[in-house]
Amino acid sequence: MLLSLTFLIGCGWALNDPSWYASTGEILPRQHLPSAVALNSMSYNLMRSIGPAIGGLIVATAGAAFAFLFNVVCYFALLIALWHWKTKPAPQLLPREPFGSAMAAGFRYVLLSPNLLKVMGRSFVFGLTAVVILALLPLVAREQVAGTAITYGIMLGFFGLGAILGALLIGRIRDVLSHEWVIRGAFVALALGCIGLAWSAHVWLSCLLLVPAGMAWVQAWSLFNVTVQLSTPRWVVGRALSLYQTASFGGMATGSWLWGAVADAQGVAGALLMASVALVAGGLLGLVLRHPDGETLNLDPANQFCEPALQLDLRPRSGPIMAMVDYRIDHDDVAEFLSVMALRRRARLRDGARQWALLRDLEEPHLWTERYHVPTWVEYVRHNQRQTHADAEIVARLDALHRGEGPPKIHHKIERQTGRVPADMPLKPHFGRT
Repeated sequence: MLLSLTFLIGCGWALNDPSWYASTGEILPRQHLPSAVALNSMSYNLMRSIGPAIGGLIVATAGAAFAFLFNVVCYFALLIALWHWKTKPAPQLLPREPFGSAMAAGFRYVLLSPNLLKVMGRSFVFGLTAVVILALLPLVAREQVAGTAITYGIMLGFFGLGAILGALLIGRIRDVLSHEWVIRGAFVALALGCIGLAWSAHVWLSCLLLVPAGMAWVQAWSLFNVTVQLSTPRWVVGRALSLYQTASFGGMATGSWLWGAVADAQGVAGALLMASVALVAGGLLGLVLRHPDGETLNLDPANQFCEPALQLDLRPRSGPIMAMVDYRIDHDDVAEFLSVMALRRRARLRDGARQWALLRDLEEPHLWTERYHVPTWVEYVRHNQRQTHADAEIVARLDALHRGEGPPKIHHKIERQTGRVPADMPLKPHFGRT
């Protein structure tokens, strides 16, 4: 029953946390996100420090059941604050995206974003290895320093104190070190903390070792979180954060089981020493999966798309739709054109395009055609509305390479089956027969 209820609490976190962090971008501009995420981490770890003390006091005076009931009551303050939080929703001209399609769009965007894949890979490894301290801290308090539950609470408080200091210093540290070196430093600091805890037999020494470990813990997690938010446009940031937290919490869940099993077989000290080796290896992983530096791309919506004047009376579900864009490219510009088109392909596919292809005319080699499909007309409009300012820069580079008269020609076509006249595509009244 205890594990089942704990599982439900975890489900609540999984639903709450992505929306919680994504809402930060609705309250503050992008340049303040790093500080806001660090402040949120600091408040969380502040409660990690004083929460056990408050909880222990309530349990000692009123019992464990009342402690959980008091925790429930505390949530009502947050619910009331959310109820009174009035936001001005952006006007929605398109119908709500179906749940399955929205999930698929989130997966597709992450899979086609190398920076996000690197962050999620590193966060999984960090959670897998760094969680050893929190997972084994009760055993460290009992076996390494011969302490009690109060000792564990004090040690956890020092870890939280380090997290608060880390949040306060995170801005200055990032001004001095690159993002990758912050992550590597976090791995190394936690590795040294594991070694010290494995050898320490004194409460005061173990508490001091937990302070830099807490600093490393909050700096790494806040940097992962900020990178995901700054590398993702608003329309998909919640889904990207969900996948990021799946990777990080999945690593922590796996690591908690792993290091518990190792401690059961090799002892607490042996598990901590083995974890220190794994943490160093996790830091060296940055040589292959380097953490991206500060994101400078403008991922705000470009809002440059205007629906074309169609002569067929399409419904939102009409489709499939095929779009083709014609370019005339000089022979000397082909190499650059292909390089920019590689970026264009990734952006198209991330935003929902399918069956993307680049074609070259055999009789007229200067003519190139970009072709892709979307399931319905409404999905085509949604695809183009997702274009960001960074995507618009790619379009501008392609327009600069185009040598035809006027801008590149865009063709919109709908695929139809032969043998029947589709009822969902009557001609518009003002469009005469030819």
